[in-house]
Amino acid sequence: MEQGFEEKKKSVVDQVMDGIISDIIEGKINPGDKLPTEMELCAQYDAGRNSVREAIKKLEANGVVYIKRADGTFVSESYNQKMLDPMLYSIILHKNSWKDFVELRSVIDIGTLQVIINNAKEDDNYREFKRILAKMEKEVYEDEPSIDKIMECDTEFHAAIAAIANNPQLVTITDYITKLTTPSRKKAIKDILDKKEEENFIKLHRQMLEVIEHRQSEKIVQTVLDHYVYWK
Repeated sequence: MEQGFEEKKKSVVDQVMDGIISDIIEGKINPGDKLPTEMELCAQYDAGRNSVREAIKKLEANGVVYIKRADGTFVSESYNQKMLDPMLYSIILHKNSWKDFVELRSVIDIGTLQVIINNAKEDDNYREFKRILAKMEKEVYEDEPSIDKIMECDTEFHAAIAAIANNPQLVTITDYITKLTTPSRKKAIKDILDKKEEENFIKLHRQMLEVIEHRQSEKIVQTVLDHYVYWK
């Protein structure tokens, strides 16, 4: 009997959370707005005070709302990395599904490159990419190459791509995936070094830059798929 009550209570909490988030998405409540009072939320969602309080507590923990003592609960006006924590944990639970990560990262990269090309301007300068590539090439051909330093260059390269898309969400998601895939990417770089595939590794990064520089939309998909040939 107690177990059934807990399940019902959880369902009500989720219902309140989903309702508030939906109102924010639909613009019924805007960033900076004060949420309805606890009693108003109880009436709106036919929920008990404990369920409403728990829902608000979870939303606060996820950075969606913040509480001003004596003033009430307000919708966050700025991005907080905690907002992605539930999604992050969901990904962590499946972190051994590297094939899924490759597919997710490739889909994001394909879309990112298309956005960059669509928004490209004649005076765009890609010197930063060339600097990163030169640094990566130097690290790859060291007498005793450091996997960690090569990883840093690779991370810097993909972060730079996300940055020039001028989309904060892409930057955040790229950063999350980069962190979560560190073990598999390290293994891929080790395999590249063991198999003496350094030249192709650099070539694949250069091809991605060429697609951007020359606005080769038709080559985006194949270039991205080729780029992850070692990451399996």
